[in-house]
Amino acid sequence: MAIEAGPAGHRPSPPVPELDPSVVARWSAGGGQLVELLAEVCGRLGGVGAFRLGEGPGSGPGSGSTGRPTVLVTDPGAIQHVLALHPQRYVKRSHRARLLVGEGVLSATGEAWKRQRRLLQSQFTGTGMRRYEQRIAEAARITAGRWSAYARTGEVFDVGEEMRRFALDTIWRSLTGHPLDVDTERELGSVAAVVAALPTLPADSADAGEAVAGDLARIDAVAHHAIAAARGGSAGPDGPGLLHMLVEASAERPEYTDRLIRDELVTLLVAGHETTATTLTWLYLLLDRRPEARERALSAGGEGSAERREAIQALVSETLRLYPSAWILPRHAVEDDVLAGYAVEAGTDVIVCPYLAHRDPALWPDPGRFDPLRFTAPGGRPAVPGGYVPFGIGPRACLGLQFALRESTVLLEHLLPAHVPVFGSVPDKAAYGITVRPDGPTPATLAARAARAARGR
Repeated sequence: MAIEAGPAGHRPSPPVPELDPSVVARWSAGGGQLVELLAEVCGRLGGVGAFRLGEGPGSGPGSGSTGRPTVLVTDPGAIQHVLALHPQRYVKRSHRARLLVGEGVLSATGEAWKRQRRLLQSQFTGTGMRRYEQRIAEAARITAGRWSAYARTGEVFDVGEEMRRFALDTIWRSLTGHPLDVDTERELGSVAAVVAALPTLPADSADAGEAVAGDLARIDAVAHHAIAAARGGSAGPDGPGLLHMLVEASAERPEYTDRLIRDELVTLLVAGHETTATTLTWLYLLLDRRPEARERALSAGGEGSAERREAIQALVSETLRLYPSAWILPRHAVEDDVLAGYAVEAGTDVIVCPYLAHRDPALWPDPGRFDPLRFTAPGGRPAVPGGYVPFGIGPRACLGLQFALRESTVLLEHLLPAHVPVFGSVPDKAAYGITVRPDGPTPATLAARAARAARGR
C-alpha cells in the first residue's frame, strides 16, 4: 500500500493489519459464513483489521497480489469516524436490496439521496410521529385480539409470522391510511420472499431479477394499485398516509415519477416491517430463555406507566444489541484517510459491523448474555460514541428509528402482560442476510402469563 509521508517530522501511518491469507483459505474451504470470517478478523486483529478474498496462501502485502484488502471496523471510535464524522470520505455505493427497492432512499446515493432524505425526514420526527400513534395502537390491538383467540383455542401459530403480520399492518396503515387486508397481506408476502432470497441470488443483476421475477411482479402490482388510489384521493379510514405526501410531492418535484414513488414505497415497506418483525421475534426467543426479564419489566410499574414503558424499551434495546437491525454497513473510501492510526487508501472497501461491536467484552461485560438492565441501570451501557449503533449512526442512520422503537414498545405493552408463548421448537442458529434472523420456524402455543410464571417458580 502506497503511503504518502506526513508533515515534516511525522512518519507515514502504517497499513491496516491483515488477516493471514491461510485463515481466509481455511474459512473459504469450509464454506463458512461471512460473520465467521469477520469474527476471525476482529478476534485476531482488533477493532480495525483487514482481509482479502479470492487469494491463496502466498498473497498479501509484498507477495505481488493485486487489489486492496477489505477493512473491517468494529472499534467504536473508528465506527464514529467512518459513519458520523467523515461520511463524505466513506460513502455508500450500492445496496444489496437494490433489486427490490430500486432507487429508494435506502439505496440512493449523492444528491438524489439528499433530496429524498430531506423529504422523508420530517415524517419521522417527534411531530411527524404523532400522526402514526393511532395507527400503531390499532395494529397492536388487532394483534392482541388474535393472540387472545389463540390462547382460547390452543392453536399453534408461528411467532415470527405474527410479528411480521403486525409490523406489515402497521407500516401499511402508515403508508396508505388503510388497514392491511387479506389479499394485500398475501401479495406482500413476496417482500419477505425476495429479502430472504437476496443473499443467494446470482451476481448478475439480470439473472437475479429473473430468479425472483414473479415476486417482484406481485410487489409492483400492489405498489402501483396503492399509488393510483392515492392519486385518486383515496385517503383511507385512518386519513392520508405517507404515500399521499409522496404523490403530492410529485406535483412540484418532477423526479418523483411513479417509478420513484414505487421505489420509496417498497423501501419503506421493507425497512418498516422486516427489521421490526425480526427484532420482535428474537425478543420472544430471548425471553423464552430468560423469563425473569419479562417479569422484571412488567413489575417496573403499572399498566401505561412511564416506568414500565422504559423497562419494555430496555428489552427491545438489549435485543437490538445482540441482533442489530443493520448488522453490517458497507462503505467505500473515496479518498485517502487515516483510520485509528492506520492508512486507508482511496478505493478501499470498508465494512462496519455493529453486530460484532455490540459483542465486544471490553464494552459490554458478558456480551452474550441477554441483560436488559444494561439500558436502565446507571453505567450499564458504554458512553463512548459508536459503542451502540443498531440503526447505524450519522447522516445515513435509519430514518425510522423512532417509529420502530415506538411500534415495538406499543405491541409489547399489549402482549407481555397477558400471554407467554410456549415454543414447540426454536431455531438453533441465525441466518445472516439483509438482517440477522432466526433460521427456521418458531411454532408456539400461548399460556396465560400468571400460569406460566407459577410453573416457573
